[in-house]
Amino acid sequence: MSTPRLPHLVVPSRGMRLVWILSAALVLTGLVASLARAQGPVTPRHTDPTWQAWYWNNPDLSGPPVLSRTETNLDFDWGTGSPAPSVSSDFFSARWQRYIDVTPGLYRFTATSDDGIRVWVDGEKIIDGWWEHSVQTFTADKYLGPGHHLVVVEYFERAGLAVAKLSWQRVPPAITGWKGEYFNNRTLAGAPVLVRDDPAIDFDWGTGSPDSRVPADLFSVRWTRDLDLSAGRYRFRVTVDDGVRLFVNGHLLIDAWRDQPATGYYGDIFLPGGPVTVQMEYYENTGLAVARLSWERLDGTPVPSPTPTPPPSTGEILVDDQSPGFVRGGLARGWGEALEGYGGHLFWTQNNDRIRPGYNWGRWYPRLTPGRYEVFVFIPRRYTTTQRARYWISHAGGFSLRIVDQSRYNDQWVSLGTYRFRGTDMDYVSLADVTYEPWLSRLMAWDAVKWVPRP
Repeated sequence: MSTPRLPHLVVPSRGMRLVWILSAALVLTGLVASLARAQGPVTPRHTDPTWQAWYWNNPDLSGPPVLSRTETNLDFDWGTGSPAPSVSSDFFSARWQRYIDVTPGLYRFTATSDDGIRVWVDGEKIIDGWWEHSVQTFTADKYLGPGHHLVVVEYFERAGLAVAKLSWQRVPPAITGWKGEYFNNRTLAGAPVLVRDDPAIDFDWGTGSPDSRVPADLFSVRWTRDLDLSAGRYRFRVTVDDGVRLFVNGHLLIDAWRDQPATGYYGDIFLPGGPVTVQMEYYENTGLAVARLSWERLDGTPVPSPTPTPPPSTGEILVDDQSPGFVRGGLARGWGEALEGYGGHLFWTQNNDRIRPGYNWGRWYPRLTPGRYEVFVFIPRRYTTTQRARYWISHAGGFSLRIVDQSRYNDQWVSLGTYRFRGTDMDYVSLADVTYEPWLSRLMAWDAVKWVPRP
């Protein structure tokens, strides 16, 4: 009997083995790249037009998913049904993930669910509704800078109805100065192409444009603001090229709605005191564009006053925001300047709701001899809408915090208290833009500080 022949064994050559190793490496590289796309760092390649979705037939996202797919929108109301035939109608869970690219700003994320839902943005959990509940809506605000941002949503359904939705939109910044509405026509018609917060109506655009969204010619603007003015007779002044209408408490005080070179007008009105609504309408035809507004009391007190006089004192030490003893730091783009306040200059910023990287701060260093001093800060009438300016006083006894409602004062000196000082470079007053009020909702000013000797 012949011996059965064994199948012929092919021993791969060294070259074939090298090809197999390279092929396996390429496959592994592809898997790693896929994982990097799902969980890796944010880069411009990560912009996703759709959601990557995974579904599990359990409420805790455990084990391998029974379904994975892409979905255009995260906007589901399955009722008592199921997301797909392979997914049960109850006791299931899901995860969605995508990268988004947005214009920098504050964004409000809105999640609606029945049952649990939680949302992460760039690794930070901003919404946590991870419990059984009927249909509920959760919101959270988060600032998104330039570039791409990873959004991850997790959801579970226990029983009954099933709802899972997420959306986001940019939150318009709070208007603290003049609400400027800009139109691409001369008649303020239709919807404005730009709405912004203008600290003052003091513009000379020449032959240019107020903004890239507004043409250099054939545009119009409406500015509106409520002013808090004491009782008295006021003179409002405008300078425009071209037309203007000025309303004070609904009264048409100035009406020069015509083409003209830069021309000045004024109107007088008695105000009873308290909030006053001022509205200025303006249009530019062609050529140069100028729009300015100011006002003053007719009893001789200008509004705002130029350089307020501090309380009389002897031997006081004053450090203004333009003095060598004043230093400031933080993001350069966060600082604003105005030619008003004590000495005709101040710095201002919008507030932070918490300590963020690059928050703005200022510090006043006096040159003192050792002794007791009362500390005063000057609060200008504008750029001061915060109610929680947090002044830290460094003195011989340590540090003292005084919180000042800047919005209450109008070109006034405010006392922070009396302290004993060392007479060294450890004597200072410090102010940061962290007020813990809603983010970018307030203005705060840095102006002058003085130390007045006390017995």
